[in-house]
Amino acid sequence: MSKIDNIDSFVRPNIRDLKPYRSARDDFDKGLLLDANENSLGSPVRNQLNLHRYPTPAHDELRQKIAGYRHVLRENVFIGVGSDEAIDLLIRIFCEPGKDSILITPPTYGMYKVSAGINNVSVVESNLTADFQLDVTDILNKASEHTKILFLCSPNNPTANDLKRTDLLKLVELFPGIIVVDEAYIDFSGQESMAEVVPQYQNLVVLQTFSKAFGLAGIRLGTAISSPAIIRYLMKVKAPYNVNKLTADIALKAFDHLDLVEFNIDKIREERDYIMEQLHYAPDVEKVYPSDANFILFRIKDALRVYHQLAEKGIIVRYRGNEPGCENCLRVTVGIPDENIRFLKTLKEIIS
Repeated sequence: MSKIDNIDSFVRPNIRDLKPYRSARDDFDKGLLLDANENSLGSPVRNQLNLHRYPTPAHDELRQKIAGYRHVLRENVFIGVGSDEAIDLLIRIFCEPGKDSILITPPTYGMYKVSAGINNVSVVESNLTADFQLDVTDILNKASEHTKILFLCSPNNPTANDLKRTDLLKLVELFPGIIVVDEAYIDFSGQESMAEVVPQYQNLVVLQTFSKAFGLAGIRLGTAISSPAIIRYLMKVKAPYNVNKLTADIALKAFDHLDLVEFNIDKIREERDYIMEQLHYAPDVEKVYPSDANFILFRIKDALRVYHQLAEKGIIVRYRGNEPGCENCLRVTVGIPDENIRFLKTLKEIIS
């Protein structure tokens, strides 16, 4: 059991009392639709999606597909404009501006801190340990009555490793607030998704995305999987038509090609192992960190210089040396085989 028994009492009072905007498509989506001031003559771009009409606000068909794929119920699923929309909405729902805080575990995904700043919510930090795992005792010691949300990224960005599942479960039970586990890279990991335990915990939110394993970063679609109570609040505060028809259509079609999704995941894992093996033998590479994601973090001598020289040769990676525990580290995404060979060849030329 978590420490939160009643989600309603944990929500900001103005959000709890908010009367949401009711759009035209909340009431009717069939018939002679003369209610929403749409352009009845249609779009100049001919299509089969009736793009001159607003999309459904709920996208129940897509949510059902996602629910089946993640082994939860439709009422456990929220969809938004990438995971970033859910991050922002959760802060708005639970954190009082100028009063409450979130807790993050650097090095981690930067949007948690950015979204908090946009919403005038302070940030408490508990750095990961030397092996990039959670310091559960420190997290609990730093949490106060005003620390409303704990954001955890697993597999973690930028370090690429899974956080220990036992630590995640311990925090879900002991942290006195909302636990958000960001699983953008979970499909590349051997660890089970925390989505499977969502029915057991009122305070757990699991974020996932179509940007990584599904290869659909361009459609900007993310999901939040949580208790029906939290999903209702997310649906309450979101923009009426936050997910457009084109995005929903492509996402639905992706479920007709799950065999290719799985093939691509396996191929990326294979290429990930190849890059890691090659980096171990590269001059000046001091450490290659374990990866459970579709990218690799490695420490290299004079990393900032190497980063710039790679960029000059058209190889774009990320410099992560400013992050806690990531001094002299670069992060490289697993590409297609030819790209990976080119990256490794160019890197070895620079440092040889």
